[in-house]
Amino acid sequence: MKSTLPLPARFTSRTSQEPQDPLLAELGTWPGQLVDSQLERRAAAHDASHYLLQPRALVRPHSADELGSLLRILERHDAGLTLRSGGTSLSGQAVTDQVLVDVRRHFRGVEVLDDGARVRVRPGSTVREVNAVLAPYGRKLGPDPASESACTLGGVIADNSSGMHCGTEQNTYRTLESMVVVTPSGTVLDTAAADADRRLREAEPELHEGLLRLRRRVAENPDSRRTIERLFAMKNTMGYGLNAFLDETEPVRILQRLMIGSEGTLGFVAEAVLRTVEIAPEVATGLLVFPTLLEATSSVPGLVEIGSATVELMDATSLRVAQASGTAPRQIMDIDVADHAALLVEYNGSSPEDLAERSGAAREHFAGLDLSADPGLTSDAAARAGLWTVRKGLYAAVAGNRPSGANALLEDVVVPVERLGETCNELNRLFDAHDYEQSVIFGHAKDGNVHFMLNEQFADTNGLARYERFTDEMVELILDAGGSLKAEHGTGRIMAPFVRRQYGDELYEVMRELKALVDPRGAFNPGVILNDDPRCYLQDLKIAPTVEEEVDRCVECGYCEPVCPSQDLTLTPRQRIVGRREIRDAEQRGDREQAEALLREYAYLGEQTCAVDGMCSTACPVDIDTGDLVRRLRAESASRIEDLGWDTAARRWDVGVRAASGALSAADAVPAALPRAATAAARAVLGSDRVPLYSQHLPAGGGPRPEPQSPPEAQAVLFAACVSSMFGGSEAGEPSAAQALLRLCERAGVPIAVPEGLASTCCGTPWKSKGMTSGFERMTRTTLPMLWEATDHGRLPVVCDASSCTEGLEAMQAAAGPDSPWAGLRFVDSVEFVAREVLPGLQVHERLGSMALHPTCSSTQLGLNESLRKIAEAMAEEVVVPVEWRCCAYAGDRGMLHPALTASATRREAAEVGEHGFDAYASLNRTCELGMTEATGRPYRHVLQHLEAATR
Repeated sequence: MKSTLPLPARFTSRTSQEPQDPLLAELGTWPGQLVDSQLERRAAAHDASHYLLQPRALVRPHSADELGSLLRILERHDAGLTLRSGGTSLSGQAVTDQVLVDVRRHFRGVEVLDDGARVRVRPGSTVREVNAVLAPYGRKLGPDPASESACTLGGVIADNSSGMHCGTEQNTYRTLESMVVVTPSGTVLDTAAADADRRLREAEPELHEGLLRLRRRVAENPDSRRTIERLFAMKNTMGYGLNAFLDETEPVRILQRLMIGSEGTLGFVAEAVLRTVEIAPEVATGLLVFPTLLEATSSVPGLVEIGSATVELMDATSLRVAQASGTAPRQIMDIDVADHAALLVEYNGSSPEDLAERSGAAREHFAGLDLSADPGLTSDAAARAGLWTVRKGLYAAVAGNRPSGANALLEDVVVPVERLGETCNELNRLFDAHDYEQSVIFGHAKDGNVHFMLNEQFADTNGLARYERFTDEMVELILDAGGSLKAEHGTGRIMAPFVRRQYGDELYEVMRELKALVDPRGAFNPGVILNDDPRCYLQDLKIAPTVEEEVDRCVECGYCEPVCPSQDLTLTPRQRIVGRREIRDAEQRGDREQAEALLREYAYLGEQTCAVDGMCSTACPVDIDTGDLVRRLRAESASRIEDLGWDTAARRWDVGVRAASGALSAADAVPAALPRAATAAARAVLGSDRVPLYSQHLPAGGGPRPEPQSPPEAQAVLFAACVSSMFGGSEAGEPSAAQALLRLCERAGVPIAVPEGLASTCCGTPWKSKGMTSGFERMTRTTLPMLWEATDHGRLPVVCDASSCTEGLEAMQAAAGPDSPWAGLRFVDSVEFVAREVLPGLQVHERLGSMALHPTCSSTQLGLNESLRKIAEAMAEEVVVPVEWRCCAYAGDRGMLHPALTASATRREAAEVGEHGFDAYASLNRTCELGMTEATGRPYRHVLQHLEAATR
């Protein structure tokens, strides 16, 4: 059937940022934010997909009303837009050469309703953030995508996300109750309103009538009904959610359902209310290893019948990848993988007794299966985590080891469960036929939904041709099996040419009419979901130039962004990396002018405002610490004079510490305006990245580090951090964290030594973070030999009273190398030491009512947060870690060099803390305590200082 409703023509691509562009000129007067940084705009162009387009402009509205006014501006200039939130989409639905609209930064918020039974969310909040708010109520969202830490509710709704557990019963489509939607015409509609349908009819009568017309067309066509019912009985995110026309009769309800999974092509969801699901309090996990893939998939219906909540498939290549990691459980390590496959199964219970009954039934069922290893069904949290590590680590293992310049493509398909085994076998045959090595198949077997990953070099014409041939054969395989080409990841650009083939001409024409009805200009996300160019999925492919080791491993997934303290100020880790790629790309194209312009912006946006806190590495699936990249860049850009100056400081660090302490005490004794003006003047001459800006919130200088002591039978050696000597306490006369530790050890009868020569040593973090290599090497040669002798050549552990310095000492030792004379040193943070060795011998005399805790980036990476909580719970009735906790970005002196960084990083946590009154505020690192005190106006102290006071 020929199309009678042609798609709107693709907008002309414009990348000019020159003032004469009339659109940009008008956007400059728009109340929202027009980003004028070329680096930010180009960095924001990248998402997790293998597509790349450069946006004409990057804008950030603050509200739905501002978005409405933006739509009117874009209409006047015949420009299109694409909405972007988390940027974790894999199918190319969040890139554009039109106006890119960031709806993450200013559209965050979570409100619990009905004691957790429902939740109101804004599109910029991540799934993990929402679930953290719901957790105290024993509830969570139904959709549970693997990207929960980074994907936002805007994307979850736009892609109709599901995940590993929720199936089709608890996905977005089934659990979303109402939404506030902004239509392409600018109408703002709350579908929860009793008169919502009337308002839609009055505001947009043609849309209202058109939805009724399309419903009749679909519902009255038996072939259409059968196709829709068949496809949507499975997970299916291909094309528009035409099941809305069968599930609803009222236009406003039809529109609401259609918005789910529409990938930003039909409007903007500014807010939504979702029904939540109960968190199972008891869980058991097991791993079933089968001799063949077909045997594994053939067992799925039986596993579903006995109530398996989760059935995750891993093929033979997946198991070999897991073996290569060396950390796989025995069920995998003990077999010689040939054609094997495994199913990760999970069972939920409402009580231990309920779980025991379900687990017993499962074990009885397992006994009848031909398994290659014992399933090891367990409810132990650590053992369960080890089993899940195999499944969740596949992406990192394959993508992280891809060739430089290659793109990692993660695709998903769904077929009827009874066709799953043969489909997976055929996919493996296609991998072999097209020479895709190390490609893995894994996924949600219970739903017939599998993901497969392959690596491709799109810069190579042969690789592009191979990818096209593979795609054609894969499409034929899945559709011939009665499946859908998209189950979870959305149609995007990658499968848009195949929507007609999956649905047929009639339903494809319904989709085209729907798009023309809701978005007559075709302004919302042009080219996505519907695209008549049969080769559009081969256009605008991302070519990743080889840059440097940290950059080349990045898959641009965006998992790092929610934990980055600079995410709302300048760049995220992903954007720092793609910024480097953009600079290299400009150099390779010979555009030296653009490369130099990007480099100039990178100095502040990429380097100076990076806290180098390493939090990105805790979220990165391929283990990249962008801080390593930034530290190296700082070292490369440091002048010889700077490096020499810091090397000189390392020679007489005791003098430097006393000078800093004295300067703070002197500043504290005069009006704050005087030292602030003096430091501001110095910054104007020497640069804001070299001279800290004085703040009235800074305390006076601290006292000297503890005097040496060598008690008999000492159990540890104290390394008192120099930051407590530089910065005094919140209250005059209070003991420092190191002094508090010594008093606590004395009360508990745990002798601890203080070494000679401590005053001249440091963990090296100031030099390392600034890229001052000479000083860092000198401090390494000063500190580690001193500690080696003080600990009797590593016999005693070194206890440090500041978490960042504990991490710094470990980093210093690692930098010295495994063959260094000091490789046998052992470091432990004071919080862990007290929780384990000292706390049992203490008696708390004065308990607090409540305490707010601020973990740090270093305590998170060192695994100290449970010890921190344990100490706090020993002296407070209620202990709270704010949901909005983030690294404070004070980062030694970074918060004083660039105060806007810490202000931005702490804004949301400070607001949450400010909503509640706590009796005490604690952390475990002096500079982080300073940052949080300034951010909240509440006195943050080291948790050991609180414990010392409570045990007097």
